[in-house]
Amino acid sequence: MSGGLVLEGLRILRGGTPLLSLDLAVAPGEVVSVMGASGSGKSTLLAAVIGTLGPPFTMSGRIRLDGEDVTALPPERRGIGILFQDDLLFPHLSVGDNLAFGLAQSVRGRAARRAAVEAALAEVGLAGFAGRDPATLSGGQKLRVALMRTLLAEPRALLLDEPFSSLDADRRAQVRSFVFARAKDRGLPVLMVTHDVADAEAAGGPVVRLG
Repeated sequence: MSGGLVLEGLRILRGGTPLLSLDLAVAPGEVVSVMGASGSGKSTLLAAVIGTLGPPFTMSGRIRLDGEDVTALPPERRGIGILFQDDLLFPHLSVGDNLAFGLAQSVRGRAARRAAVEAALAEVGLAGFAGRDPATLSGGQKLRVALMRTLLAEPRALLLDEPFSSLDADRRAQVRSFVFARAKDRGLPVLMVTHDVADAEAAGGPVVRLG
């Protein structure tokens, strides 16, 4: 597969002890769910893909994105976005400034950047929220802002580390559908770690079980 995210012979050891071994291809617009017990290596796998794996873990194998070998690249050059369980919005910045922080460098000029932020807020149903304090948003609203901040950086792949787990069932289904739809619209390969079977079923893609 020339496009998408490909893990070739990926092997991760923890202190010299094998933790996981995986070959996997995630097509553009596809969501692959990773499930397993605590300690099976789910979040460690995402760290390896995004490039933040550190001691006591070591990795061998290759990570390819759209045909490019990104294994040795630092995180900021891989073109991979990640969404965590915590929204990680900057509390000292407004909602609009949080989004502006994620804007790709190709968006130049104050007017263009402001327009991009307003368009992003409108897309997530939060038009007019640019000046709001993130602390005033609901959990679902914060997650939508965090997603758009990630997408504004124009990633080529998206990782999801249980981002829906803090939401109640109704809001979870709504936000989950929103995230999957945006990723599919952009043709992003998505690798999602989850403990929830409903998440995996909603994703509609293959399920990888670790441990």
